Amino acid sequence: MNEGERLTELAKRRGFYFPAADAYGGAAGFWTYGPQGAALKDNIEDAWRDRFVVQAGHQEISAPDVMPEPVFEASGHLDGFDDMIVECGECGATHRADHIVEDNTDIEEAESLPNEEVMEIIASNDIPCPSCQASLADEPVDNFNLMFETNIGPGSSSPGYLRPETAQGIFVEFPQLSEYARNQLPFGVAQIGKAYRNEISPRKSLVRVREFTQAELEHFVDPEEDEPPLSTVEDVTLPLYSGERQQADDGSVEQMTVGEAVETGVVTSDWVAYYLGIARDWYERIGIDMDRFRFRQHLPGELAHYASDCWDAEAEIDGDWIEITGFAYRGDYDLQKHAEYSGDDYTVFKQYDEPITVERPTVDPEMSYLGPEFGGDAQAVADALEQLAADDPDAFDGEEVSVDLDGESVTVPVDQTGFSVEEITENGEHITPHVVEPSFGVGRLIYTVLAHAYTEDEVDNETRTYLELPPEQAPTTVGVFPLMDRDGLGEYARQLAEGLRQAGHSVTYDDSGAIGRRYRRQDEIGTPYCLTVDYESLGDPEGDADPENLQTDTVTIRERDSTAQKRVSIDGLAETVERLVGGELTFDDL
Repeated sequence: MNEGERLTELAKRRGFYFPAADAYGGAAGFWTYGPQGAALKDNIEDAWRDRFVVQAGHQEISAPDVMPEPVFEASGHLDGFDDMIVECGECGATHRADHIVEDNTDIEEAESLPNEEVMEIIASNDIPCPSCQASLADEPVDNFNLMFETNIGPGSSSPGYLRPETAQGIFVEFPQLSEYARNQLPFGVAQIGKAYRNEISPRKSLVRVREFTQAELEHFVDPEEDEPPLSTVEDVTLPLYSGERQQADDGSVEQMTVGEAVETGVVTSDWVAYYLGIARDWYERIGIDMDRFRFRQHLPGELAHYASDCWDAEAEIDGDWIEITGFAYRGDYDLQKHAEYSGDDYTVFKQYDEPITVERPTVDPEMSYLGPEFGGDAQAVADALEQLAADDPDAFDGEEVSVDLDGESVTVPVDQTGFSVEEITENGEHITPHVVEPSFGVGRLIYTVLAHAYTEDEVDNETRTYLELPPEQAPTTVGVFPLMDRDGLGEYARQLAEGLRQAGHSVTYDDSGAIGRRYRRQDEIGTPYCLTVDYESLGDPEGDADPENLQTDTVTIRERDSTAQKRVSIDGLAETVERLVGGELTFDDL
């Protein structure tokens, strides 16, 4: 049983996650988070929100999961949000072509290759269909759009799509969001929500799914003036797997500080480097093993159309590297596209320190000439002249000027354009912000945290399985047990558990079976501390006093990782647990 299979078995048995709608045969790529998984998911999202929203001073929104078709026309998803698909001519099964290449060859990033080359690799390696083992040689490799389509309202007149990323819900609302930020750059807008992709081949449980949760931050900046506070992260060491290292014969991960990565140009964007530094420490906070972690730079062939540089945070599981976050400098692509398609203003006004006087080319076309000459196209010609004056005022130096009208060149006498150059005093200018985007896959973070936390050791000559989760992320904070459910022990333990719940702790009460088995159950879900109420807790070490006259004193607290036990006072117990979970107090300090 490999690491992923072992983890999936534990996840289903202990209530972290399991296939959805299994009673009806299920649907590949959809998973239900059980009680432990939902709690872990909430804790990771809360930790992300704490670091990337609250501490960073950003805004957070919640946009709809369904948006109208024009949004995705503008974003480019309708035309370019594709994966490679190959269909078996024998059994009709469809597969993601780049994945079967990676599974059957030494090629690691087949996604970055063109379709024709992937088809040639399949043929030259005689890669078989994973379903029926028939040869896939000479089968075409096509593009498959991953978006789920729906209709908004009755009929089919208003097509819409389930969002394939949460980012567009932020970009499309930029005009309103910038007002909330008082049009002052830089500012960030975050969102945690569901996204949907009709994956060709869902696999590896939470790694490749059709419904998933993203935690995304869109940080809007002035590209000419805004700089990140690199000094706060310049000494953070990053494990970098650059494009150059990937293409070298002996390429390997290079340890480099954020400052060094920026100075040497390994990371070309200061903003991306800043977020790599912020994220690296956050990953360690939530329990990702830094010995099984790297930042990998996108190769030129896999760069998104909007990105000038992009790095993925990747974690190793079962010998494979799994992307858990993408860090991209998106430039002004998204805002420019939504401005073009919607006709709305996606700029902010940048105030100058002092007014400046500039020469501004303008036109004031004679419509009495353009109307008879161009008829219904007169206004389009006037608009084209205005744009040409802004882009190339030298074009008006001659007697005639030409502009493009629906692919055809038309000529207008310069004296009919009203062209002039005026001196204008300006207090500022409208600019389109650039965007820096860290995009986290929450399900993949959960999968990685659980895989890296899974630990086996030996206790009392028995193999023990436990999840070495950071206390802050553990689904359950503390387990409360009576030594046995009699002589008032159970009643007092239940009261203790309720008191801890009221203090805000996630508590499990368990009085079923031997105390050692109860410990093991909590170990397997990562509960960091267990409290046991025994006779000494009731002031009766011998267990023979009248329960109604017992005086409370202490309980036993057990640490998950070491299995060490100590006695602690019941007075202030909720605060003690809180300080342990928050890292203000260590178990050795007790």
